[in-house]
This record gives sequence, structure tokens and C-alpha cells, in this order.
Amino acid sequence: MRCVVQRVLEAEVSSGGQTVGTIAHGLVALIGVEQGDTEKDARYMADKIAKLRIFEDDQGKMNRSVIDVAGSVLAVSQFTLLGDARGQNRPGFTRAEEPERANALYEACCAGLEMNGLYVARGIFRAHMQVRLVNDGPVTILLDSRKTF
Repeated sequence: MRCVVQRVLEAEVSSGGQTVGTIAHGLVALIGVEQGDTEKDARYMADKIAKLRIFEDDQGKMNRSVIDVAGSVLAVSQFTLLGDARGQNRPGFTRAEEPERANALYEACCAGLEMNGLYVARGIFRAHMQVRLVNDGPVTILLDSRKTF
């Protein structure tokens, strides 16, 4: 499972001209599910996102998590995170999980975030969406449950 996490002042996701998820201060998590991912990967990612210390403490150091700052998470499924463009200009997506299983693991990750006490707004799985955000920092972190980077 791969994830791009961005620290934000605010964010929203819309589809078909309708806002479907919005948060104030917190994180945007773009989540991609890879073939072979399991519930263990979803739990790992949820815990990592929830406990990732990328918010500043009183001394200005990144030492607080989204839980610590009472933030929220906007979670958006994004299979393109599994795109491979190493040998060509057009990315291939053969490593992305099939939709039904990907959705189940995406939802498991969101549920894990909620189990950490977080409010989680969601995009619409497999829909064309627009994500608007105000990146705070900017701070952007790449996560991979298989720790390949």
C-alpha cells in the first residue's frame, strides 16, 4: 500500500460538481492499493498516518501527530500511485490491485484511521474527483507499507 500524505490547512474533494468530503486542519492521504496487499498493510498504513509526527510542537519541531493536534484526514483512493513509468512515458498500472479488493482495503485503512480517533472524510472510490488543498509547509511525505522507499 502506498500513500502520499500532505499536511494541510484545509482540503476538499468533489465529484460531479458536488463536494463529497472536506476537512480543516489535518492531513490529505492519497492511498493506493497494490496487488498482494492485505489487512495488515491497511492497519500499518492507518497507524502510520495517524501517528506520523509532522506537525510542529511548541519549539517549532515536527513532533506532533494529527491526533495530537486534533486534526482530521481527507482520504482519497488513488490507484495511479502504483503507476510505473520507468521504461516508458506512459505509466503502466499492472501493480494496482483489482477494484473490489482495492476498495475493501482502502475502506479498511479509513476504518483504522477512525479507530485512532480521527475524523475521516472520503472521496468516492473509482470516481473522477477534484482535490483542492492548502498545503501547510509544504510538508509532503511518501509512505509504503512494504517499505520499498
